[in-house]
Order: sequence, then C-alpha cells, then structure tokens
Amino acid sequence: MTRKKVVIGMSGGVDSSVSAWLLKEQGYEVIGLFMKNWEDDDDSEYCSTREDWIDAVSVADVVGVDIEAVNFAAEYKDRVFAEFLREYQAGRTPNPDVLCNAEIKFKAFLDHAMKLGADYIATGHYARVREQDGSFQLLKALDASKDQSYFLHRLNQAQLANTLFPLGEIQKTEVRKIAERIGLPNAKKKDSTGICFIGERPFREFLNRYLSYRHGPMKTPEGEIVGEHVGLSFYTLGQRKGIGIGGIKSRQNAFGTSDAWYVAHKDIENNTLYVVQGHDHPWLLSERLEARQGNWIAGTSPEPGQYCAKTRYRQADMDCIIGGISADAFSLQFEQAQWAVTPGQSAVLYEGDICLGGGIINHADSAAGTHRTR
Repeated sequence: MTRKKVVIGMSGGVDSSVSAWLLKEQGYEVIGLFMKNWEDDDDSEYCSTREDWIDAVSVADVVGVDIEAVNFAAEYKDRVFAEFLREYQAGRTPNPDVLCNAEIKFKAFLDHAMKLGADYIATGHYARVREQDGSFQLLKALDASKDQSYFLHRLNQAQLANTLFPLGEIQKTEVRKIAERIGLPNAKKKDSTGICFIGERPFREFLNRYLSYRHGPMKTPEGEIVGEHVGLSFYTLGQRKGIGIGGIKSRQNAFGTSDAWYVAHKDIENNTLYVVQGHDHPWLLSERLEARQGNWIAGTSPEPGQYCAKTRYRQADMDCIIGGISADAFSLQFEQAQWAVTPGQSAVLYEGDICLGGGIINHADSAAGTHRTR
C-alpha cells in the first residue's frame, strides 16, 4: 500500500517540528518545506531566517525527513505586505497573519506542495479539520489557550480538504514534552510572536521606512488639543502606551480619578487623533460593526441569527447577531458592547467549536452614539 505524502511547513519552531514527527509516527511519507518570505533586511537582528533554517534542518535530521527551502518572498511582498502597507496608510490596523495564511501558507505553499506530488499539506497551527457529509469544517483546537482558528478563517473548502493540523487535539504543554522526549534541538525554543515572516522589531521604526505620514493634532472628544500625533498610521484603537501625552497624564476626570489615556478614534479626513481617559470610556465601546471581504468556509454565508464572534485574537467568544449579509459584507450586533473594535482587524464568526468564517472590520458604531470608528 502506497503511503500518503504530506509536505509540512517547517519553520524551525517547536510546533511544526513536533507536527512533522507526529505525521511520520502516523505512517505518512513526510517532506519538510522551509519557507523564506522576507528579504529586505534578512541580515538584521530582527530577522532570524538563517537561525530558523539551521533549526529546521537539525530537526529534520532528528525526525528523519527530507527538507528543502523555497523562496516565496515575491509572493509575500505582492500579496501580503503590499496590502499590509495599504491598510496602515489608510489608517486601519491590519492583521498580517490572517492574510499570510490565506495567500502564502495555504495558497503559494499548497500549490508548490501539490507540484511535489503531495496528498496533503500540514502546518503547526492549533486547529482541527473535520469532514462531514462531504464538506470540510474548521474547528477550534482542543487547547483553547492556543487555538488559532481565528487566523485561519479565510480558508476555503479546497484548502481544508488538503490540510492536516497534527496539533489540533494536543495541549501545548504536551507538545513541549514530546519535543524534549524525542530530543529535538529546539525543544525549549521561544515561540515566535512577531509579524508573520518579518519577525519581532520596533514597529514604528519599521513602518516609518515604508509609509508617508503627517503630524497632526491629538484631541479629546470635547475638542481640546492635548498633544500632537506623529502620523495616524502609527496608532491603533485602544492603544495606551506610547501615545506621547506628557504633562497632563495625571489630569482628574469627572469622577475625581486620574485615568490613563487611550486612542479612541482616527479622523482620517482631518488628520486628527482622538484620545480619551478611562478604559471603559463610551468612545472605546461598540455595540455594532460592519465588515467587508467576507469569507465563509462552507462556501455559503450563514443564515441570519445568533452566533458568537471574536473581534480580536485574545478574546472570549461574544454573543452576537449577524445580519446585513451580502456578497462580501455583513454586520454584527453584540449583546454586550465590545472594547476597541478596530478597523482592519478580523471579525470571526463561530457556531460552537466550528469557525464559520468572517471578514475585515470596516467600521464600528460607538456605544456613545457620537462617532463612528473608521
């Protein structure tokens, strides 16, 4: 009987490394593929491609699989990074991991793997795939603290049909234990938390190299100027640190307390940044949002009704009602106002453990009814 061939993306991290070992243990013919997707400053302290490649090769040797490197830098720059910069230039805050998964890991990588004769591709994501009645569902990982279905919500039926997630039913603590038990050289390697394929770096300094920007006023909702921003692209809604409001940090609010300042709204047309005091200021709370670029994993949109959704990765599922569904747009009405709903981020819909899909947040209505966050 011919063994099924799986091409797995091996990043040099512990998750993809253990995934490769698990697949081999399950009897698959496994080939590792290391993706190089960033070249602009590959020799800098923030880009660890060379070290990651060495780790991936070392792991492949221990696990006993062949590995090759493939360069998707052109595809990444055209399909992911260009859109990333367009969104920031427009004052939104994009999530590059979502686009990177849809365009690189499950498109360019998948296409390359199929040319190698693969039956499946695999990654170290914490998620699950289930086939039911000829349709493929994306499910949350059993380890709720590591679940990455949020970042995978733009996948489609063809992509899921050819994808394996070996870690979907395993706890992260068990992954570390497996890595140590089988002697992987990267068993204690720190998880990557930087921008997809670009790494961890001073973010404002990095964006500064690619974006044009203008300084402008920083105002309170009452219109009082309290500072100057250095360019709207460099701020995100809900941001507390690095705003740059100096001498008035200790100002007392109406309740006699000195609350911290938060970014609450970007007025793109007038190049004005609005800031508020207090984590729960009404301008930071939204009961409704509208999303664009909708993608539904089943191939058809869900019926209008009650579901759960996330508007950011590290967030509990929140009850909502979906409506206004069109070809590529929808709206969500939340039972409880959501904090710092941010244009450019993803609103992802769930029905229990099933990730239905989602879209890019276009704007949100403030609970105060005084402005729309765009």
